[in-house]
Amino acid sequence: MSRLYDTIEPNVIDEELLQKAVEEQGPQEELGQLAKREGIDYKDVLELQLDFRNLSFNNIEVIEGLEALIKLQDLSLYNNRISKIENLDTLQELQVFSIGNNNLTALENVVYLRKFKNLRTLNLTGNPVCENEQYSMFIAAHLPDLVYLDFRLLDDNTRELAEIKYQYAIDELKQGEAQALANLVEEQAKQKELEHHKAAYVEYLNGSFLFESMYAEDTEAARLAYLPGMADLLETYKSKFVLICENLFAYGLKEHEKRQAEVSTFYECLQEAIQDSQQQGTKIILDFENDNQGQLDVIQNMSNFEIADFKLVKYNEDISQLSDTLMTLEMQTVDQLEEIIKDFERNIADQVSTFIENVQGMMAQCRDLENHHHEKLLEIAINTLEKIVKSEFDEEMPDDARLLFVDKDTIVNAVNASHDIHLLKIDNREDDIITKANSWSSSVIEEVHKNEISRNRNRVREINQYIDHLQEELDNMESLEQMEEANSGSPVRTQALVRRTC
Repeated sequence: MSRLYDTIEPNVIDEELLQKAVEEQGPQEELGQLAKREGIDYKDVLELQLDFRNLSFNNIEVIEGLEALIKLQDLSLYNNRISKIENLDTLQELQVFSIGNNNLTALENVVYLRKFKNLRTLNLTGNPVCENEQYSMFIAAHLPDLVYLDFRLLDDNTRELAEIKYQYAIDELKQGEAQALANLVEEQAKQKELEHHKAAYVEYLNGSFLFESMYAEDTEAARLAYLPGMADLLETYKSKFVLICENLFAYGLKEHEKRQAEVSTFYECLQEAIQDSQQQGTKIILDFENDNQGQLDVIQNMSNFEIADFKLVKYNEDISQLSDTLMTLEMQTVDQLEEIIKDFERNIADQVSTFIENVQGMMAQCRDLENHHHEKLLEIAINTLEKIVKSEFDEEMPDDARLLFVDKDTIVNAVNASHDIHLLKIDNREDDIITKANSWSSSVIEEVHKNEISRNRNRVREINQYIDHLQEELDNMESLEQMEEANSGSPVRTQALVRRTC
């Protein structure tokens, strides 16, 4: 029997579809309008229905585009055209999954759902796969944590029978999963280690990678390798070259730790100075508030206008003094932090400069080795050419290698081309390390200055807001008193206010 959606063009899960679905199923009225204005964060979505509903937005063939819904717990893809469960790896919080009335045909595809450890409810009704007589048993065996299948509770009897029937298959599956997990852990550890090496700018220097990369793009190396004595010469060159790289690698990691320690120490000192300033500022404000607690109420209730005016003037002066004291403290803090930052800049500059200098020294050793190797290689090549010209060369050599020895220019050009490629690789690696070290130094210092500017602006704003608040309270009371005196017609009070404001 043809279903309604069979007459509709298939759809795809894209940004527009997701946004429309979330808007329809999310909060409405004011909250919904606010969500539209501020944008939808798919990481906050817990439930989503993409089932076929009155031609609204779906008729999906392939599961895709749901990667951002990392907190999704309830997903419905009911009544679509999906033939494979896939591309849901990031939905590790999934608890309820409805994919009934689709085109799923392979029982084995359900095994994909084993990776969702929180999955408790699964609906597959209406799929061709449900017609398999082993359907319920297979799913109960392969998804042991599942509680409900197709709106029915999975009973213990079905689970026990399923466990017996598929025992060997499940054991084999578990072994594969354990191995896959071990491989993943190992790969993650390697990746973490590589990131650490990259942070020290010495990735792939703990071995022969740089050496091999020099020859990977050297088209002449393979032919030159057939020269007499080249095997021993090349092995000696490689062992010495790799040793320098390993020394550079160890040095780079050590220097990275020193730089990180310097940064950590700096931020500890910086935070200590900032906290000390904050504590002093808090004490100054508390002392002011304790000294002037209830002052405005006392002044407002005074019957002697002259004394009240005097106290108002004094309170106003105290506010100004408070502002000056807090701003002075902030200026002292800025000066103190500036000195700390300058010391940090000098230390970082010295560390990076020393690091670069030593890197350049080790890379110079690599170039010296390459130059020495090049001289030896050129010597062997010319001697071989002379022997070939005199018909004194009896060793076997492939035809493409013999083509290098048609004349002196040809063999010299080949050796020099090989040499140039090797030097370029060494130079590029050196430049890469130096560029990254300098870039890190610049970015760290820039971030420190940016943070300090932001901290200072925020602190000045806090002080001004607090002083403005105090001044506003004072101004409001004075305005109120002026109105009261005007209504009472007291000339003495009015004259005193005029004298003070003038």
